Amino acid sequence: MGTKTLSVSELRGNLADSLDAIEHDEILIVTRRGKKERAIIDLDRLEDLLAVADPSYLSAIKEARYSKDYFSHDEVFGDI
Repeated sequence: MGTKTLSVSELRGNLADSLDAIEHDEILIVTRRGKKERAIIDLDRLEDLLAVADPSYLSAIKEARYSKDYFSHDEVFGDI
């Protein structure tokens, strides 16, 4: 995961290009008067972070790991 840092004025002048430059694993840090104030991330990345923070999601993962009802990688993907 990489980060890019821009000031508010740089972001204002290059908003479309700055947003296009954010890839899935990158975070755009926005500074104001030299201080880090905000972060902009890809929507898919945000959804991943929200899912991981959800206790029911984490519980479901833990339950699935201990369950015998799962498929192997080969069973799911075969010869792809």
